[in-house]
Amino acid sequence: MEFRRLGASGFTVPVLSFGTATFGGRGDFFSKWGKTDVAEATRLVDICLEAGLNLFDTADVYSAGASEEILGQAIAGRRHQLILSTKCTFRMSSEPNDVGSSRHHIINSCEASLRRLGTDYIDIYTMHGFDATTPVEETLRTLDTLIQSGKVRYITCSNFSGWHLMKSLAISERYGWARYIGHQAYYSLIAREYEWELMPLALDQNVGTLVWSPLSAGRLSGKYRRDQSAPANTRIELGGGEGPTIPQEWFYNLIDTLDAIALETDKSVAQIALNWLLQRPTISTLVIGARNEAQLRQNLGAVGWNLTPEQVARLDAASERETIYPYWHQRGFTERNPLPVPSYR
Repeated sequence: MEFRRLGASGFTVPVLSFGTATFGGRGDFFSKWGKTDVAEATRLVDICLEAGLNLFDTADVYSAGASEEILGQAIAGRRHQLILSTKCTFRMSSEPNDVGSSRHHIINSCEASLRRLGTDYIDIYTMHGFDATTPVEETLRTLDTLIQSGKVRYITCSNFSGWHLMKSLAISERYGWARYIGHQAYYSLIAREYEWELMPLALDQNVGTLVWSPLSAGRLSGKYRRDQSAPANTRIELGGGEGPTIPQEWFYNLIDTLDAIALETDKSVAQIALNWLLQRPTISTLVIGARNEAQLRQNLGAVGWNLTPEQVARLDAASERETIYPYWHQRGFTERNPLPVPSYR
């Protein structure tokens, strides 16, 4: 397993990490993602560690805390072997202050996550979304205090806009507080908007990218084909969230390209989609999910080899989408404002 540095830190992470949103299956929304119990979770953790994947990602909001609880039981007795990442910000109850990135909510959420995970420290603590109602100074000062206390090692953010992240980095620098070393973001062959603003920012400020949903909620799993019925019992078909709408013909043209490269490489569509991401600038790790052992083993096959530059170029072309302003305008001035390319990494 390859390890890469996470942003402007001395900390390295495996290029594949395991997301545990399928653990628990509590509630109407997360029950559609999966219902992995402790026994199956322990088996999946075993397989990950055997493959050299030691970063496990969860969040307090996943199945209302059940994901953290199950992960905590699955790793009992081997905490020292792995890296734990969890998150807070989203609402956990009807209590007025049980939401957001206030000092009150962050501290309470961190303590609750530590209890559920059965640990006394969190390696990577993430603000799951930007809280525009709380001063950024309050959020970052609180996170810095958690680091000073030893309860948190590093901080990252998720789903931020460019200005959210840049403002946060500037405030951390102003006061000498810990900075976000990573941004957990939605990025795949289907969703390349991350490249427009957030990737150039990450390159400029040395922020590592932790990619969530690298297979776009399973669309790039190889199960979707032109002129075939959509597979049953998938997260998308069950209504467990699928992201923005995409043009159907454009999507199937992309799948055709993936199928052609799959024949050339003797790799699966999912493995090709993941390998393409690993060759993009700023990428530190891809958060892969799996409902079962077979899915996990297939995703682990995305490492240890690389697509050729020609194959990457074909996927780049097949997945290209029309950009919005000001990015289409900036593309006309690449002489002085170059686009991010893999050679930057």
